[in-house]
Amino acid sequence: MAIAKLTSKGQITIPKAVRDRLGLAPGDELEFMEEDGRFHIFRHVRRSVFRRYRGYLQNVEGRTSDEIVDELRGHDT
Repeated sequence: MAIAKLTSKGQITIPKAVRDRLGLAPGDELEFMEEDGRFHIFRHVRRSVFRRYRGYLQNVEGRTSDEIVDELRGHDT
C-alpha cells in the first residue's frame, strides 16, 4: 500500500512505485472515477496523440518526399 500526504494547496506527490505502475511521466493527466464510495485513479489517455496534426500536410499532397525536402532546403524543384 502506498500513502501520500495532501498539502495545504491540495497537492500530493504520487509515490514512485505508483507512478511506475501507472506508467506516468511528467505532464501526464490523471482521471479520478468514483464508484461505490471509492475513487479509482487512471492515467488519462487522449483519443489520438496525432489528432492535432490532422490536415497538417494537405498542401504537399501528390508530391514526393524528395520534392518536399528540396523545397524545405530552399532548392528549386
